[in-house]
Amino acid sequence: MLNRCVYFTPNGAPLYHPIRSSHVNSYVNYSTVQARAQLAMAAANSVRVAAAQMTSVNDIASNFATCSRLVKEAVSAGAKMLCLPENFSYVGSKSGDSLLIAEPLDGPIMQKYCSLARESGIWLSLGGFQEKGHDDAHLRNTHVIIDDSGNIRSTYSKIHLFDVDVPGGAVYKESSFTEPGKDIAAVDSPIGRLGLTVCYDLRFPEIYQQLRFQHDAQVILVPAAFTTVTGQAHWEILLRARAIETQCYVIASAQAGKHSEKRESYGETLIIDPWGTVVGRLPDRVSTGITVADIDFSLIDSVRAKMPIAKHRKPFDFWRPASL
Repeated sequence: MLNRCVYFTPNGAPLYHPIRSSHVNSYVNYSTVQARAQLAMAAANSVRVAAAQMTSVNDIASNFATCSRLVKEAVSAGAKMLCLPENFSYVGSKSGDSLLIAEPLDGPIMQKYCSLARESGIWLSLGGFQEKGHDDAHLRNTHVIIDDSGNIRSTYSKIHLFDVDVPGGAVYKESSFTEPGKDIAAVDSPIGRLGLTVCYDLRFPEIYQQLRFQHDAQVILVPAAFTTVTGQAHWEILLRARAIETQCYVIASAQAGKHSEKRESYGETLIIDPWGTVVGRLPDRVSTGITVADIDFSLIDSVRAKMPIAKHRKPFDFWRPASL
């Protein structure tokens, strides 16, 4: 008689292996034992992460309820960290609304998310929080990392501000109400060493080079709210390029769909591996939900060993002007 033993790979896919049995004895063949050992080793060298997609609105309580539901889904999926998109807690219906709700990091909005992380036992990447700036006319677009005890582990204020006349779209002037950050940020986490960025930073590869080669990032986070025009043209190709050139996982959590009559985001939350392969994507580009993938540390090591760009690259000061 031939039975089947069912167990799961690190990415949740079922594998079936035969167990041959007699009336009194059963055994598993050597290849099955070997396969199980390989799976156990792979599981020990990988960790699951979730990336969210949502449509934030100008209602802080409603957005928190959505984020809480996404956290539950991530925990149920076995993720150690959930990455939320830029403006997860609030998207205003008109320009300047964000200034009215901006708070310091020890304010009630962020403290609710710290409690959510602690009560759920999961790390959170909160990309693009409206942190109160140096005066009432400015805020900071701040990426916050919270651990599973509810402590803020790291913050990064967006350096590159979106002052753009989008072809066929609207004119944006983020610098009119946002003060730019000055410092790069990287931090250790259960899913590896994280490099923090936000949205428009994606178009500036220098920051990603710094995160990989100066700050030893293994996973780079890109929470975003790309416009529909720029997203359709550039979103995935830029993300895959950043993953390939840094040999890092890239996790890009996206705002999606219509926030109001005047604002819409492209969506398409993605998780990309160090070879540039998309390993996590929601089936619907504008739906609310999560995608999960396993961060495979052995894959990071393998890609970097076989194509050792860290050894081949020139130092930053090599690229001095050729002429005066």
